[in-house]
Amino acid sequence: MRFSDTIKLSLSVLRANKVRSFLTGLGIIIGIAAVIVIMSVGAGAQSLIINQLNSVGTNLVGILPGASETNGPPASVFGVVVTTLKYEDAVAINSEIPNVIAASSYNSGAGKIVYQSNSTDANFYGVMSEYLEVEETEVASGRFFTVEEEKNNARVAVLGYQVWQDLFNGDDPIGKKIRIKKEVFEVIGVMKKRGTAGFQNQDDLVLVPVSTAQNILLGINYVNFIRVKINNSENLDQAVEEIRLLLRDRHNLKTDVGDDFSVRNTKQAIEILTTVTNAVKFFLAAIAAISLLVGGVGVMNTMLASVNQRIREIGLRKAVGAKKSNILWQFILESIAVTLAGGIIGIIIGGLVSTFVALVARYLGYNWDLVVTPSSILLGSAVAALIGLVFGVYPARKAAKLDPIEALRYE
Repeated sequence: MRFSDTIKLSLSVLRANKVRSFLTGLGIIIGIAAVIVIMSVGAGAQSLIINQLNSVGTNLVGILPGASETNGPPASVFGVVVTTLKYEDAVAINSEIPNVIAASSYNSGAGKIVYQSNSTDANFYGVMSEYLEVEETEVASGRFFTVEEEKNNARVAVLGYQVWQDLFNGDDPIGKKIRIKKEVFEVIGVMKKRGTAGFQNQDDLVLVPVSTAQNILLGINYVNFIRVKINNSENLDQAVEEIRLLLRDRHNLKTDVGDDFSVRNTKQAIEILTTVTNAVKFFLAAIAAISLLVGGVGVMNTMLASVNQRIREIGLRKAVGAKKSNILWQFILESIAVTLAGGIIGIIIGGLVSTFVALVARYLGYNWDLVVTPSSILLGSAVAALIGLVFGVYPARKAAKLDPIEALRYE
């Protein structure tokens, strides 16, 4: 019997038992779909994180108060108040580090923002006049505050786009008075619409001079963090080291004492997060792949049951001249065909679910990439065929070893 005839016979048997063939491949369908979805959603979530960091800028250096391990965050990230960074540190970085374009210190708080009968809950940021250059943004109307206002506790505020809409309904706010935590401020500008950057809605902010935030709104003398813009990403490492040495000198730290601050650049953050998210993504995919083993066992059990149901057929085929190899390959091909078809269906379902997740994420405003690569499709198909081969060999060998005389006598 020719090999092509064996293939045709295997396919005809599967077509004659469509429901059984579908149920046999159901575990493979679910397993392949789960792997595709997890890999795609994991890659999409990874892209969201990386895109958010890139939206902040790849030539930025962040300085947080408190020491940290080389690859770990400082205690301030976990809500511990550390007061080692000062406004003057940012001023010194601006003036003394050669490759620095601009630096701004940041203080943050939250409160009710009120204009006449309108109010909204929003975050307020105390920042420096270099904020626009650090963040690569601009004022849509009005102006930003000056260095003099920054130093003199000026009660001026620049509204984020959404805060402007909530309080003024699109009317001109310049020169109007608002209250932030019951303190009166004059609106001098409105920021352009920015959306989400660095996991923060940039339109739901009110910006005030850092001195005003510290002395009037928060009652503190330290800053939460400093952000520095470097002229070229190639100079990041050098700038980080120069900033570290400058701050150690300013904080009077002896050589045997560790840093009381943490300096990180966005390039390092992206590399660390990529490594972590890759590990999580592949770990979850490995867990999902366990269902493929369960599906393979299901295929083997079904094929064994099929052998028992077709003993007389196998005996008859052998009696008319079929070789052991013909019987062996018939059952192996049936197993491969079932798992391969299940794999293709699983890939299609996984692709559709991944597309749906990406569309929903984008509709909600997230910068989410749809990632279903040709390599993952080919891998899914290959894995499905391999499972069919591996778990189909034992039933096929059992069928091929049947004695034709005993098989014909089987009732």
